[in-house]
Amino acid sequence: MTSAADRRNVPVGGATEKGLAQKPYLPDPPVNDSLEGEILAFLIDEDQLHTYDDLTKVNPVTPTTVLKCLQARYSMKVFYTHAGCTLVALNPFQPIPDLYTLDVMKEYHFASQPQEFKPHIFIVAEEAYRNVQGQLEPINQSLVVSGESGAGKTWTSRCLMKYYATVAASSSVMKSQDTVERIERRVLDSNPLMEAFGNACTLRNNNSSRFGKYIQLQLDGYQLLVGASVQTYLLEKTRVACQPADERNFHIFYQMMKGASDAQRNEWKMPRNQRFVWLPNCEKQVEDDCFQDTLEAMVHLGIDAERQKQIFMILAGILQLGNVTFSTSTNESQPYELDEQSKDFLQRAAELLCVPADELQTCVTVRTLKAGKQSVLKPCSWAECSVRRDCLAKVIYARLFEWLVTFINNSICADKSSWCNFIGVLDVYGFECFQNNNLEQLCINYANEKLQQHFVSHYLQAQQ
Repeated sequence: MTSAADRRNVPVGGATEKGLAQKPYLPDPPVNDSLEGEILAFLIDEDQLHTYDDLTKVNPVTPTTVLKCLQARYSMKVFYTHAGCTLVALNPFQPIPDLYTLDVMKEYHFASQPQEFKPHIFIVAEEAYRNVQGQLEPINQSLVVSGESGAGKTWTSRCLMKYYATVAASSSVMKSQDTVERIERRVLDSNPLMEAFGNACTLRNNNSSRFGKYIQLQLDGYQLLVGASVQTYLLEKTRVACQPADERNFHIFYQMMKGASDAQRNEWKMPRNQRFVWLPNCEKQVEDDCFQDTLEAMVHLGIDAERQKQIFMILAGILQLGNVTFSTSTNESQPYELDEQSKDFLQRAAELLCVPADELQTCVTVRTLKAGKQSVLKPCSWAECSVRRDCLAKVIYARLFEWLVTFINNSICADKSSWCNFIGVLDVYGFECFQNNNLEQLCINYANEKLQQHFVSHYLQAQQ
């Protein structure tokens, strides 16, 4: 098929030599009309649209033709499509049997030319793995998983980690099988733990990552997996104290509520009949409310029973803090009031957080003003008290999350002397645009734009 540009280069005027009549000049049809004709000609054969496994083969490449091809493939239950060096993944929103099994992993890993197979996330994974070990000098690799919320980024990252934990350990001849399984298990167990503390149910996604993460899978000289490290970015800590309408808090709070035994509830001062302000939509059933899976992951990563107890006491203390409410007072020296029930919640929070109750109350109700070398204590209004309560809860949760990431890294990270190359997996927020946007959305969207710019630059360079 000739492109509009090619057709514009064909001379349509007649000869202009002396003695010959000049043929009238016929202008090309408008580019828009010409392109529309090409689109219609391409789309007329609907039965063949699903056969395009690489979008660069689509002609013409327009939003309409690309989307029609993806739609046709989706209807045929084909969810992966190449776009040059990029893989487009469509979320099927249902389990697909036999798509990610161990046999499928082996098929792609041991194939001499995996690119000849149908598009799959394992092709990208295997290509990166071979790029590390196949160069004259091994080169570190990174995979960027991007897309809107609900597109399946978290699932894709999981698949990549499972693939590398399998193929980079399966050929081990230097290490005992116990060591291999321990490394693989710890790397994979970091996933459910991070998701429990960093993911939440939103309007668009029941398991939405509310933080960005970069996982570095560490390989030794034989390209075997010996460890990993995790870096996290922009945890949405505002969700702890403020959940958007019809959305939920982080998974871990609901896991505690649904999975804790009566003995644990008593220990955490969480009677079954108590409701928590910061836990909306408790009745919603979500697959990721798997308390037992989280506990098992903690055990495999080396978080013992005593540390687990401390973690859950902190989480329970945050929830109790959220039930503390303030009201206005006519007393100018104390412009807020605490009812008896809120005092009880504050006492429980203090005991769970292992701090004196009066100090906790002072922290959220009194401001310290500096005047030169002197400090002045100023009681806060009820509105200021509420803001300080929320800020305290967010800081506590963020610090707990940071501690957890550090502990995971200490558990799965290999000594620098034992690894020489890595494969990175970057899982970042998708583009966000809410009714009310703030600094978090600016940072997230700016990061997405920079990644897109990098991708376009890399793609154009690769095509040249």
